[in-house]
Amino acid sequence: MASGKLIKLLVFELLEFAAFSIPTLVTVEQFATAYQRTTNMPGRTYYWLIVSCSIAYVALVTLLIWIPIKVLLYKKRHLYKKVKGWRPVMMMCVVLTTLPSFSFSVAVTEVQKNINGSADVLPDTLPDLAVSLVLTSLFLVDIIEKLRIYPLRGRQKSNEDAHMHKTTLQQIRTVTDQVKQNEENPVPPQPAGRTEVSWPSEAMTWSPAPVLAGPLEPSFHSRILRTLSQRDVRAQIFLWTFVHWSDTIEMVRVAGHAAVYKSRWLYPLYIFSYISLLRIVFTPQNPLLGFLGVLLQDLPFIFVRLSLILVLGTITPVLGLFKNILVTLSYVYFNYLTKFRVFSIFETSSF
Repeated sequence: MASGKLIKLLVFELLEFAAFSIPTLVTVEQFATAYQRTTNMPGRTYYWLIVSCSIAYVALVTLLIWIPIKVLLYKKRHLYKKVKGWRPVMMMCVVLTTLPSFSFSVAVTEVQKNINGSADVLPDTLPDLAVSLVLTSLFLVDIIEKLRIYPLRGRQKSNEDAHMHKTTLQQIRTVTDQVKQNEENPVPPQPAGRTEVSWPSEAMTWSPAPVLAGPLEPSFHSRILRTLSQRDVRAQIFLWTFVHWSDTIEMVRVAGHAAVYKSRWLYPLYIFSYISLLRIVFTPQNPLLGFLGVLLQDLPFIFVRLSLILVLGTITPVLGLFKNILVTLSYVYFNYLTKFRVFSIFETSSF
């Protein structure tokens, strides 16, 4: 009987290969259908020629790149450990699957406009299946790569639980030291007022920044509330993957608007959406992700969304533009401007 690890490996590899190959085949098939329909020629010669080329491309890339790299990563573990900061599997998906799929999605409309000589022959709505399939497949591979280090059975504690446990132990130790110090050096009682915690000097030596007092989080003792408040890091991987890429998803959705894909605005939307997807190649904990998020997504999207709103109206939500502006300004301010003397005074609120 096959072990659980072997079954998990086979399922993950089959899903990743399906996500790697299917989007290209589906997108090229739509291109072949549109090309055959616009040529008005008898037979389906061009259709099968284009489809066979897509099948040959997927087979060639699989045999020459996908399978050798996969085997190399599993057989040569010392080489895999030297790969730091980026993920080879995601690189293959972004370059070999997402890029051709986006290119053929643009080519579907361009072929129809060039053959018929007008954009009026295009449908009122751009088919969303191909683009949604491409992004879903890319995010599926991202989720699988993140889930590899976690077991699929049993309860898994998240990093937040470990951090909270460590912080609680540090606070208990600090409070205990403070109580001992007060017992050795008693002080006269103070009048009633706002309670302030005086941290010992030992705690201040290892603390790199002042401790911020935030609102207390609730702790439930009821069995029902404890059940409802369960948080597992494996489930949050699925949630935050799509939340993290919601901005790119919205931008690709705007490309399906009739006023966009019937004009030249289709090109910058797909180009900048693809550029924003390049961040998925890097590891989730890479220190450069914050900078790359602003550089590859938020900053370009500011100019793209602002231009769309000025030229075509609010076909893209104004909320998305505010989000890009606020993320960019907050990143620059808190990471760089606060280093200057005028912004370097650390203040905390008493409320």
